[in-house]
Parts: sequence; structure tokens; C-alpha cells
Amino acid sequence: MNLFKFVAPEIIFGIEAISQVGESALRLGAKKVFVVTDYGVQRNSWVNKALFYLEQAGLEYNVWSDITSNPKDTEITRGVEEYLASQCDAIVAVGGGSPIDAAKAVAILATNGGKIQNYEGVNKITRPLPPMIMVPSTGGSGSEVSQFAIIVDKQRKKKMAIISRSLVPDIAIIDPQLLQTKDARLTAATGIDALSHAIESYVSLAANPLTDVMALEAIRLISENLRESVACRTNMQAKSAMAMASLQAGLAFSNAILGATHAMTHQVDGLLDLHHGETNAILLPHVMEFNLISCAEKYRQVAIAMGENVQGLNKQDAACKAIEAVRRLVRDIGITYGLSAMGLKEEDIPELSKNALEDACIVTNPRDATAEDLARIFHKAL
Repeated sequence: MNLFKFVAPEIIFGIEAISQVGESALRLGAKKVFVVTDYGVQRNSWVNKALFYLEQAGLEYNVWSDITSNPKDTEITRGVEEYLASQCDAIVAVGGGSPIDAAKAVAILATNGGKIQNYEGVNKITRPLPPMIMVPSTGGSGSEVSQFAIIVDKQRKKKMAIISRSLVPDIAIIDPQLLQTKDARLTAATGIDALSHAIESYVSLAANPLTDVMALEAIRLISENLRESVACRTNMQAKSAMAMASLQAGLAFSNAILGATHAMTHQVDGLLDLHHGETNAILLPHVMEFNLISCAEKYRQVAIAMGENVQGLNKQDAACKAIEAVRRLVRDIGITYGLSAMGLKEEDIPELSKNALEDACIVTNPRDATAEDLARIFHKAL
């Protein structure tokens, strides 16, 4: 067995887990907490709930919500200024992947200085970060447990992948109730984001026995529960299952990294400011087709986890069942369009393909890819 490592935060999971925010911050030595969220989450009751529990613990706080979907480098600069001016000593993020990634980026610059571009890539952070607690409100990003932060460079119109053990939060508080306030489209997109994390980490060149177990279980849970979660906001059985699936997929990809799907979606989302999960949903089946010859046995296991009957099929045909199952799930939850409908133009493809080869996620894709290979996948996904 190859040498591997596995990193994870302390995890608190369950109904009313959000009530642990104040006590958790106290345990980390916080006196004044920088609460990161966005306007959408702030309109719901979850931020106020978190603030109530911080107050109960006797903690001061400052709320920063001036971020958008796909957080931008310019927003991070403003967030760092506010963090330093408010003299906070810990960070709590309440929201989806955008607030959580923004919180991580603020933490980097607050203690390490410079520009966020300085930290693009792997292991560029040298100084300790403030204590971080993440409370996800979507069942998809997995950022609450990962060593990733994804930030848009506005000038280059490109998503930067920042990867470091330092970005693994101290505590992840996962309360499935928070998923109830997301509409069907966001539920679908974030759910497929979790599925893409699970599948890509499972076939990653850096996969290991621990990530494999979590990835396969996440795939099973998503296949069995995402449709129901999209259909009904108050289905707590489905919401709890999706929260657990997102957690497990997050732990899997944090440690096994990802692949070509994410290397490509980072470029599209950076250019067009799209929802990451929808882009993943469109690209994932095409990337799976490309990768098939390199990991047919693993795709056979994916098919089984998705409930497909592969008895009597050879490895290749069984693997194709996984791709069919992903396409069917994506279609069932309402993502029936291609990248052209989302604004991608053919003339964008050469530059996006070249940039995708520079993304850290491409390194662990199970099949070697050239810019021409990625361009063909982009064209198929139009």
C-alpha cells in the first residue's frame, strides 16, 4: 500500500448542530468573531441563529456579507480590511461554498499578507491562520471540511485553486436543517457538485482506502436521495442524507483531490460567473467518457453504488452504466441544457482548455489530457 495521509477537521453533525457555534468558538479561544456570510443566507434565519449562540457564549462579533457567488479577489481584499479593522480573532462562516471559501481567503491574507494570487496552487501558506469554524447551508461544496479555497481573479477571469493543509477548518458544524431554505435549482446544482466530488476523488490518482470508502458512500447517498431533496424542501430524511453525502464527498476530495471536470469548470465559472454545480453537471458525464479507458473497474463500482444492475456485464459495459446513471440523474433534477445555453462560445474554448491544464486538479485526473483533449470535451458539452 502506498503512503498516504488524511486530514479532517473536528466534525459536529446533526439536527440543531448550529447551537454548538458559540461553545465551539470559545473552545478555540475566540473573543471576537468575524462572521462571514452572504446576502442570500442573511435573509434566512440561520445567521441570526448563529449570532444568538455566539451571544449566549458571551462573544462579540462582526458580520461581513459583502460577497457574491464565486467570490472575487477584490471582495477578499475588502474583507481582510474589515477583519483587521474589527480586531477579530476567529472566523465563523455560515453559508455555501462561496462564504466558506471567502472566509478561508480572508484568513490567509489576514495573517500571511500579500495578494490572494500569491497563494494559488499547492502549499503556499506559511503562517498559521486564525481559528476557523464553518457552518454549511448547502449540501454540496464540501468546503467546510476541505483543504481547498476557490477564488476568482477578476482581471484574468479565472478561478484560482488554493490548496493547503492550513485551509482545513478547525471545526465543521453540519446541521441538515439549513438545507431546507434552498430552492430546487440550487439544491440540484449543489447536489451534483457533491456527486462530482465523490466520483472524481474516487478515480483520482491520489485516492486511498479511506477516501474510496467515503466517496462510494457519498455516491450511494446522492443517487438515492438527491431527487427527493430537489422535489421537497421539507423532506428531512433526504436533506440529512444529502448533508452527510456532501460531508463524505468533501472529505474524499480534500484528501484525494479531483480531476479534469473541476479543472475545466473552474475556467468556465471564472469566465462567465456561473454556478459551479451546474457547470459540473454538464461536464461530468463527458469527462467520465474520456476517462473510461483508464478506470473502467472503478466506474463499475460507481455504477453499483448508484444502484445499477451490472450482473453479467463485462467491465467496460458495466462502467458505461455509471455514465448513463449520472446522465439520468442530471436530467431528472432538471439540468437538461449545455454550456452554450449558459453563455459559453466556441471561441472561448482554446483559452479555457489551455488554462485548465494549469489547474491543480488536472494533475490527479486518471487519464493524461492535452489541451486538444479538453477542447473536444468542451465542444461535446456545448
